[in-house]
Amino acid sequence: MKHFAELFRQLDTTTKTNKKVAALADYFSQAEDRDRLWTIALLSHRRPRRSVNSKLLRAWAGELAGIDIWLLEESYHVVGDLAETIALVLPPPEERHDEPLHFWIEKIQQFPKLTEEERKAEVVNAWRGLEKTERYLFNKLITGNFRVGVSQKLMTRALARAMEIPEDDLAHRLMGNWTPDETTFDQLVLSDNPQAQLSRPYPFYLAYQLEQELKDLGAPEEWQVEHKWDGIRGQLIVRGGETFVWSRGEELVTDKYPEYQNFHDFLPNGTVIDGEILAFTEGKPLGFNILQTRIGRKKVSKKTLQEAPVVLMAYDLLEYGGEDIRERPMNERRKLLEKVVSAATEMENESRLLISPTVQFTDWDELPAERATARERHSEGLMLKRKNSTYKVGRKKGDWWKWKIDPLTIDAVMMYAQRGHGRRANLYTDFTFGVWDGETLVPFTKAYSGMTDKEFNRITAWVRKNTVDRFGPVRSVKPHHVFEIGFEGIQKSSRHKSGVALRFPRMLRWREDKPKEEANTIEDLRAMLEQYG
Repeated sequence: MKHFAELFRQLDTTTKTNKKVAALADYFSQAEDRDRLWTIALLSHRRPRRSVNSKLLRAWAGELAGIDIWLLEESYHVVGDLAETIALVLPPPEERHDEPLHFWIEKIQQFPKLTEEERKAEVVNAWRGLEKTERYLFNKLITGNFRVGVSQKLMTRALARAMEIPEDDLAHRLMGNWTPDETTFDQLVLSDNPQAQLSRPYPFYLAYQLEQELKDLGAPEEWQVEHKWDGIRGQLIVRGGETFVWSRGEELVTDKYPEYQNFHDFLPNGTVIDGEILAFTEGKPLGFNILQTRIGRKKVSKKTLQEAPVVLMAYDLLEYGGEDIRERPMNERRKLLEKVVSAATEMENESRLLISPTVQFTDWDELPAERATARERHSEGLMLKRKNSTYKVGRKKGDWWKWKIDPLTIDAVMMYAQRGHGRRANLYTDFTFGVWDGETLVPFTKAYSGMTDKEFNRITAWVRKNTVDRFGPVRSVKPHHVFEIGFEGIQKSSRHKSGVALRFPRMLRWREDKPKEEANTIEDLRAMLEQYG
């Protein structure tokens, strides 16, 4: 744990990418294999599940520190992170534990099998022998909330450097449904496991938002344009007579979409398709809110299948006849994709596999009008792809661009404020906004992104001077400030007092030029719901 804690300190004290990569590469070069394997897992979102609830951790920490729970709670509201709060209030270690990272993770994995008293004894014993940073990391692992300011891409780059393996090859090896309990560092990183390859997806190619004028992209005939469908990005894999479906978040979701489970009956082995899991019926896509009724469900009922049927809207073909064809030009991959989808369609009475239609155009000036139809088509805008482009790994600039539609907006009044977490724990960054219903403000959404650090500092000073009530960590403030809230979609919601829920709300502008009386109303929201919901 000492070695891992030192790595965390190095990562936490710099924002420079090169320094983070160097620290990780040095760690991967020296750490033992089990620690390396668990570090890869932690940095690719394969952390252990919560093994002790926060209420018990608070009680045990308060008892060991000799402080009342109310004082620990107040400290938590200031620090903004329970794991860090506990690490700070505990007394200095009485002894020294020098066990490696994997020792503590494997111990934590056994907690669910222990009684409450046995878990308490194990946790308190760990606290007594770990220093502050080690305690913090141990607490994070217990709560299942482990995060470090390092992306999976950055981790992969560092590991590739340390192991002298091409980064794209390594990114592919780290994909799929693996855990440190079921593999070894050698099997995962240093060797190509044929069994793991059976279900393993490819890293996704991601696009940046368009940064230049359309005319600056070059000749229109060099580009393929299609809609950016509003669903869940996924990969459909048929290998070994089996079907696997992966989400972009590397979650195996085959069981959640039974519509896809027999695709191996009409797609040849060695086929991998990149596309969009899309709610779809009667020849047209449905809104994302329809698809949401299926997200997170362990079991999908017959009623849900009928109300929210899905198709796979195919974008690209990554593997054909068992061959990785990502290096072939896109127009060649597109022809093969059309062939695969056409053959599959002939074998099905009602196809659940469609190909994303291309937009026919000869001049860039024709595309703005097509983009303007996106919302009514339940798409997020347009995708622009260079016809000779290869299928790359991760987010790259140059060959693929997304040209998203402008967000929906509404002006709202700040009603409540709450401190942030981590480095923003001393600032008010999480806000609740309301719109007018007559002379009363009705809360309708929360937002915490979109402001600069300077603006967060200003609004924090204002909140402290204009608090009218407190509810634990939440402060009710004097209605005064108006913000322009941007969002991607709106839908009915029985869980919200306003009757609506927004998709991806964020603060676009602090409208200091606008008095609170001129903010939007609940009727404005309902009109938007009727038009776009």
